[in-house]
Amino acid sequence: MLNPEPEIRRLLDLMPASSRMSTKVVSKPTQPKLISSPFPLPWTQDRRVEINFELWSRLPRPQRDLLLLHQVSWLGLIRWFKPDLYQGLAAAGVAGAAFEVFQADAVGVLMAGTMTAIAGLQIWRTSHSSRLEIEADEVALRVAVRRGYDEPDAARHLLAALESVVAIEGRSGLDFTELIRSQNLRVRAGLSAMEIPETIRQGPD
Repeated sequence: MLNPEPEIRRLLDLMPASSRMSTKVVSKPTQPKLISSPFPLPWTQDRRVEINFELWSRLPRPQRDLLLLHQVSWLGLIRWFKPDLYQGLAAAGVAGAAFEVFQADAVGVLMAGTMTAIAGLQIWRTSHSSRLEIEADEVALRVAVRRGYDEPDAARHLLAALESVVAIEGRSGLDFTELIRSQNLRVRAGLSAMEIPETIRQGPD
């Protein structure tokens, strides 16, 4: 098994500079997943990457590198306060709830709270969409190139890592999003010419 402390330092050095101050890599020896992150809430500044290092040590270093870069890229793409419809609704709902509490209007509090919950759920769903996962892969590949990897090789390493994680975690196979990601990575690796249609990139509703 890898010693977590030097591996954590190495992974922090691997990250883009913009992520190092806000992202913590922590050892989670009891978690069943090889690598995961709690969904970052709008009032939390720190982003966490949690790794089971006993499972992590079963991967070759290039696969570990690309998995880490994907996870950090995914965290960096989640934007609660990016100005679009759902973020606007969430902000309006919070402001409305505060105003209605001040006015002691129970119906208004319920309506504003419901609007906030619906908008927040949509933000969560967008953050777990195939589109965002693919975007995180592509950001990870760009960072990997800056760290000395050839892009097709980096794509092959990440593709192999997806398949390795399934075996290590004892799952029966890739899920829908992982299948879409795998095909996109095959294109980036030069192993396939079949691009993912935009309708499939978005994932099922």
